[in-house]
Amino acid sequence: MTKASFILSIDQSTSGTKALLVNEEGAIVQKRSLPHKQHYPQTGWVEHDPIEIYENVKKAAASVIKDSNTKPGQIAVLAITNQRETIVVWEKETGTPIYNAIVWQCRRTADECRNLQETGNEELVRQKTGLTIDPYFSASKVKWILDHVEGARDKAEAGSLLLGTIDSWLIWKLTKGAIHATDFTNASRTLLFNIHSLAWDKELLRLFTIPETMLPEVKDSNAIFGKVVDEAFSQENWPISGVIGDSQGALFGQKCFEAGMVKATYGTGTSVMMQTDKPVTGTKGLVTSIAWGMDGKVQYALEGIINSTGDVLNWMTNELGLISDLTEAEHLAQALPGNEGVYLVPAFVGLGAPYWSPNTRAAIVGMNRNTGRSHIIRAAFESIAYQVTDILKLMEQEAGIEMKELRVDGGATCNRFLMQYQADMLDIPVDASDVAELSAMGSVYLAGLGVGIWKTIDEVKTIQQNQQKYDPSMCQDMKIVYYNGWKSSVQSVLV
Repeated sequence: MTKASFILSIDQSTSGTKALLVNEEGAIVQKRSLPHKQHYPQTGWVEHDPIEIYENVKKAAASVIKDSNTKPGQIAVLAITNQRETIVVWEKETGTPIYNAIVWQCRRTADECRNLQETGNEELVRQKTGLTIDPYFSASKVKWILDHVEGARDKAEAGSLLLGTIDSWLIWKLTKGAIHATDFTNASRTLLFNIHSLAWDKELLRLFTIPETMLPEVKDSNAIFGKVVDEAFSQENWPISGVIGDSQGALFGQKCFEAGMVKATYGTGTSVMMQTDKPVTGTKGLVTSIAWGMDGKVQYALEGIINSTGDVLNWMTNELGLISDLTEAEHLAQALPGNEGVYLVPAFVGLGAPYWSPNTRAAIVGMNRNTGRSHIIRAAFESIAYQVTDILKLMEQEAGIEMKELRVDGGATCNRFLMQYQADMLDIPVDASDVAELSAMGSVYLAGLGVGIWKTIDEVKTIQQNQQKYDPSMCQDMKIVYYNGWKSSVQSVLV
């Protein structure tokens, strides 16, 4: 092993910060996770303290280095993957945030976004960014800060404020203010970046009244962004590379390097993403983003977000008390010979793609006097598979690409009933990775390519990951009956 062959990856997510140390064989040798506080100043508002996040980055990194008995000189590069649309605004001179980070989940700008839609800007924004006008994305959050923090707009107009997604904030802190940069994936989620011209868009900046001087430089994910000079890490001045938003990081970590390859990350909700090479205009709730930029070339992706997947299982556990853990739930679901016509439509916060019905609410459909808790548990698992199937059928139609397999990751992938049912509904193999940190692994692979630990994508392809493969086994007639039952159940509750 060479002197500097380890990669230190920072995985900064919505719930916490994880540091991972990965060797040149692509194996995780140490990891440490620290949570940060969730701030809810009003109903529907979500914030994080960016200072707390950076302190946790330092603590987690120090911990994995110490616990692995690794010397700082053995680390070749620092990589970053991050929660995407969450935004920070800070003072250029002091590096002090002028307000908490506003999180992607925050809905405080819903009225502002609705006004922009009603005044005829939706198509303009979609054509330039591949996205919809929604509080989910970063631009309206920045506008809110400039409009509501005293003196902020004057400072911004004077060129003394900077903005950035969490990757930009961390890079700024790691380099002590020497580098203000982001990568293509994070830029493409702000509503300010033109994914065709690959530049910040002046017309969009005027629409959201954001000065161009606030914006970071945009780089390839495997570019060298700068060097770590914060003494809290080491005196080795590691290069920073492998910068990528978390969903795109999982796409790269799943090695979806060719058009038509698809990954699904099963978390509280589910991110389904297809690599498309070229931009494909999404409809019915699908959005287009940049998959990554590498070596001067940009790839694209179609993405669909499902609001309630793993959250359905949490609801059964915490609110209904139907199960104590997922192992018990799996056994109960498998014990039934079929669903007996019982369906759960988990529209707790509406339905996304392809229905796009925010006012629809959850329902259990088709119950009879013999319906018991096992039926509801099975219906909950099935609802996850049906929703992913809905998204993927729409993606195939929009991209004109036939899927060959689905690569999956996230907590629910350990559930064998769900994974088998997913393969049956899609009628293609489902490959479940046993690596939970695939977003981080995507940043690791890109960083390793950036500094030459691996020379080519083909080398990355040879890195072994253990996977459980599920092949479809349900007869076509039964699959059609089950899926049609789902479609009918959704139609019965749509508003």
